[in-house]
Amino acid sequence: MTVQAALVHEVTAAELGDEPGGKKRRLREKHAGGRKSYGMFWCIVPFLILVFLFSYFPLYGWIYALFDYKPALGLSGSEFVGLQWFEMLVSSPTQMTQIGQVLVNTLAISFLGIATSVLPLVFAVFLNEVRTPWFRNAVQTLTTLPNFISWVLVYMIAFSLFSSTGLVNSILTDSGLITAPIKFLDTDQHVWVTMTLWSIWKGLGWGAIIYLAAIAGIDQSLYESARIDGAGRFQTMWYITIPQLMPTYLVLLLLSVANLLNNGMEQYFVFQNAFNKEHIQVLDLYVYNIGITGNSLSMATAIGMLKSVISVILLFTVNTIAKRVRGTSIV
Repeated sequence: MTVQAALVHEVTAAELGDEPGGKKRRLREKHAGGRKSYGMFWCIVPFLILVFLFSYFPLYGWIYALFDYKPALGLSGSEFVGLQWFEMLVSSPTQMTQIGQVLVNTLAISFLGIATSVLPLVFAVFLNEVRTPWFRNAVQTLTTLPNFISWVLVYMIAFSLFSSTGLVNSILTDSGLITAPIKFLDTDQHVWVTMTLWSIWKGLGWGAIIYLAAIAGIDQSLYESARIDGAGRFQTMWYITIPQLMPTYLVLLLLSVANLLNNGMEQYFVFQNAFNKEHIQVLDLYVYNIGITGNSLSMATAIGMLKSVISVILLFTVNTIAKRVRGTSIV
């Protein structure tokens, strides 16, 4: 055997694991990989515990929908009524009318939110084009801060500005443009639009953060190649930045569609009054009013159960559509 043939035989044997130490090396690598996976698993255990405690363990409360729950008697002393509350939801015309109006409010505000969900993307694209760092940071900070203001403080700001004795009405009255104060808050006209505008004001900067992070990850060679070919700033935005952001936008859009019935209740709770209650009451606020104000916790639990089931169905529906249309999904 020549020297070259011997070397080839040695390398081939090592690749196939025939060398004396090959099997031991693979075993060491396998054990090292196992220890690394074991360590990574223990890193996520605390998060799994949190998810179980705050997402799955509360599902035990769904059992209250099967009882005529009385807080003074406790669950053991309350009467078991089976599916009575679910039957009442569909058998009572008054209940059906209320739920119908609540669903209209919920879906209208949700679709307005989806229609305006492109605004954080557009804001992030234009903010990224600002070349003065201090001005860009100042704008980003000022637009992000409202996200950390509670809805109670937001309503105080709205009341000081738009109440009958607020700043806006005072300026309009003093300037002679109006003779009677405009009821911005004490009316049900355009309440869906005003709620959407307040949501945009509060969440625009916060929602743009994820798009700014995605923009930072775009390959800069794409921009350099486009500029060499003579592309301007708007052309690079239109042909590079926005297409690169579309996967992120579509994922967030799918999550928004899956959360059509989840508007939250804080915003609508603080803005509701006797004048706009009919058109501002979304499903989450309706469940709160039924359970706490109406003292019917079992009925509220039954409505909450149906909302959760419909939300899960919506999530898997949009996930299936996304998988068939784009070839990727979120679940």
